[in-house]
Formats: sequence, C-alpha cells, structure tokens
Amino acid sequence: MIPEDTVARYALRVRQGGGARYDAETAPHDDLLQARRGTAYFARKLNELSDVDLSGPSHLPGWTRAHIVSQTSYHARTLAHLLEAARTGGAQPAPPGSEARASEIALGATLPPRALRSLFRHAEVHLNVEWRDLADQDWNAALHLPDGRVIAARETPMLRASKVWRAAIDLNNGGRVKDIPETVQIACLGSPNREHPPIPADGEQ
Repeated sequence: MIPEDTVARYALRVRQGGGARYDAETAPHDDLLQARRGTAYFARKLNELSDVDLSGPSHLPGWTRAHIVSQTSYHARTLAHLLEAARTGGAQPAPPGSEARASEIALGATLPPRALRSLFRHAEVHLNVEWRDLADQDWNAALHLPDGRVIAARETPMLRASKVWRAAIDLNNGGRVKDIPETVQIACLGSPNREHPPIPADGEQ
C-alpha cells in the first residue's frame, strides 16, 4: 500500500503543474513534511493572537509571546543562511555568541506586531526556498550550528520541526503536546507524551 503522505505529495505536484519547484529526490521528505506542518500549526496559533496578546506571557519564564515569535523566526533565518552557504559553496556565517543571540531575540521581541509577524513569514519562506533549492548532494553538506554542533543538512528539517512545534506550545495559546506528531515528540521531548521541558534561553537547540 502506498503511504498516505506519498499520495498527498503526488497530488500536490499535479495541482502545482510543471513549473513548480520540488524537493530533491534524496531529501528527507517525511522530516520536511513535519517541519512544514509544524510551521502551519505555529502560524495558526500565532494568527489567533491579537497584537495586544503578543505582549502577554508565554510558557517560558520571563518571556512574552513576542519573544517566542522572535526566537522562532531567527532560528529559521539561521538555518536558511547555513543552507544557502552549503548550496552555493560560500563560507558559512560565523556563529554569534550566546549573548548576541539573546540580544537579537530580545530586540526582535520589541518590533511592532506587524513587523514581527512579517519577520516570521519571511524567515519561513526563506528557509523553505533553501530546502527546495538543495540538490541531492547538498543534503549531505556539513553545517556548523551556533551551539557548536556539526550536523548534515538533511538533519535540519527535523531540527526545525522540533523547534517550531515546541514553540507553538510555548506561545501559551492553547497548543497541546498531544498535537505534536509522535516522531517529532520523540525528537524534541525524548518520548511521546512527555511533559514539555523549557527551551534554553539562547534558543539554539
């Protein structure tokens, strides 16, 4: 039996037509699907919030919902820049220190609500474009994360899925751990249905 997700991807290609761009054949399609579903879930929970709500408390001590949006946006931008460098053969951007990352997130949280929402949308589009522009061989490129880890490009979709699904819960807007797909729960929580632990303040998981 053909998996449901495979059928869905084929149907999408038919609807999009011959001019659309697609992920490489060797891309981690299931992980990309979870990252994109998580992005849609986060976007829905964000859109349910009014501009005033963004200044309300998140589930992370000392952080507003605006901090969560800022952190989630800059996480996408960081991955996009690393993938772009891997794809083009350019030098990977030097990782900022923990203080610089914290300052960036704090500054982003002070943006006007419309600008903050735009930051999230643009960062997600950039990341998705970089994923779709990666050739088969690019998915094995080594990326140097801000926290010092070195991972393959093909690990970024699940890394992003873990981040964005957890961030949707941290928005403190009705997101539930049980809404997170089991494969992502295992990746970001260690086991399905475990209580969601706080994300470190520097946001670089």
